[in-house]
Amino acid sequence: MAEINRLDALRSAHVEDVERRSVRHSVRVEDYLEVLHELELVEGQAKPARIAEMLAVSRPSVTKMLKRLDEDGLVEYVRYQGASLTNQGRNNAISLRERHGLIVRFLRILGVDEKTAHADTEGVEHHLAESTLSALREFVEKAESDPNWWDSRLK
Repeated sequence: MAEINRLDALRSAHVEDVERRSVRHSVRVEDYLEVLHELELVEGQAKPARIAEMLAVSRPSVTKMLKRLDEDGLVEYVRYQGASLTNQGRNNAISLRERHGLIVRFLRILGVDEKTAHADTEGVEHHLAESTLSALREFVEKAESDPNWWDSRLK
């Protein structure tokens, strides 16, 4: 019986993920938006070579994705010069940045070290439902505003 429930849960999770994906961008697109945004914030621009370096992909892969993002209205891409986020792309990237930060804060509350928290967040941040993020946000805000509350739960 447990195996059947587990199979149902696996199927349900994949169906829900497909439904969420129809509303949101693919994991890869989200990764590009995050990197573009960070490069714009830190370096003032997002050049293809730096994007390739940050995502550990080839330059031709970056060029192909930047063209796609340009077609989707998420970036303005100029060959040999790089790309800049459009308002829509920037809004998506800011949302992703906030999502990432929330999950890292949650993991840090649990005692996970900073480096591991960021690495683990990259693995899960694209797959959480908005309702899960809302619950995490509520938890994190409570734990951060009242550290004794969380400490008392551990006893």
